[in-house]
Amino acid sequence: MKKFFAFVLALALCTLSVAALAETNLTIAHIGPTTGAAALYGLATLHGAEIAVQEINEKGEYHITLINEDDEHNVEKAVNAYNAAMDAGAQAIIGNTTSKPCEAVSAIAFEERTLMITPSASSEAVIEGEDGAYKGNVFQICFTDPNQGLASAEYIVEHDLGKKAFIIYNNADVYSIGIRDTFVARAAELGLEIVGEEVFNDETTDFTVQVSKAQELGADIVFLPIYYTPASLILQTAASREYKPVFFGVDGMDGILGIEGFDTSLAEGVMLLTPFVATSDDPAVKSFVEKYEAAYGETPIQFAADAYDAVYAFVAAAKQAGVTSEMSAEEVCEAVIPVMSTITVEGITGSMTWADTGAVSKTPMAAVIENGVYVIDAE
Repeated sequence: MKKFFAFVLALALCTLSVAALAETNLTIAHIGPTTGAAALYGLATLHGAEIAVQEINEKGEYHITLINEDDEHNVEKAVNAYNAAMDAGAQAIIGNTTSKPCEAVSAIAFEERTLMITPSASSEAVIEGEDGAYKGNVFQICFTDPNQGLASAEYIVEHDLGKKAFIIYNNADVYSIGIRDTFVARAAELGLEIVGEEVFNDETTDFTVQVSKAQELGADIVFLPIYYTPASLILQTAASREYKPVFFGVDGMDGILGIEGFDTSLAEGVMLLTPFVATSDDPAVKSFVEKYEAAYGETPIQFAADAYDAVYAFVAAAKQAGVTSEMSAEEVCEAVIPVMSTITVEGITGSMTWADTGAVSKTPMAAVIENGVYVIDAE
């Protein structure tokens, strides 16, 4: 009997050993602002990544350890967060969430040969290197800023949303500037009249001048290539002046409905380009939304979906590249780089492929806010 139990125990240990050998253990780090003014974005990317990691770990082929480092949407702290993540054994980075910190970190990651897949940093400078070249080790899940500007102008014209456009943008933010520049160029090509524009910076809290100018010039569509906090203030100002143009934004405005104390009725009819709408009937989207709401008690915004897809993109590339548990971050980077341009990932933010530059290719959707929720524009 003792021999029998010894045999069973040995068999069990052997089975566990084989299972352990079959599972690839990988450590990745999420870097984003989980505290501070941009925490809504960073918490969204963290939580989206956490759900993806949970799903992947449950499947058993890979076991992902997820490190989180808070960069507070601050360049210096972002660099410190990167160093902390690498000291903790990260083999790749999911981040940074926002563009300016990601630019700083990607420059270091380029020198050290660390793979980065950013869920939501859309500045071209994130993937660009020196002398017009590209880093090659940084890949985006979201649209680049220029593409958002082009697509916005095209959508406005194709759907005849307005004849006289006015732009309000942040001239201290590369994200806002990049989208504004390509929007202006494409609008000129398409014959969309831009009657004027006004700027603001990160310290601006009063948008009376900007909104008044748009109203005085008779703009029937106001383009907002900006984030949700200043957008909410612009909508409040417009309501106080009984000014009701079409407001059209981009992915940075996703999250406006979640601002504490914001009257969501002021955002009724606001449109924005986005690759993800939580009310979609797509089964994969519905599954993600249900898990997210159950775990965090709120509906996911696009940034959460981007991070979810970023983790799956990394695992797909790692599998194709034959990445193993013991590889260093540099080895993982060099193995994955040539693979990224050969894979297609069917994500909840769309079907994605990547250029050698690191830019993603996928089709944007337009969403409109109706009764306090985002819905896919049916036009």
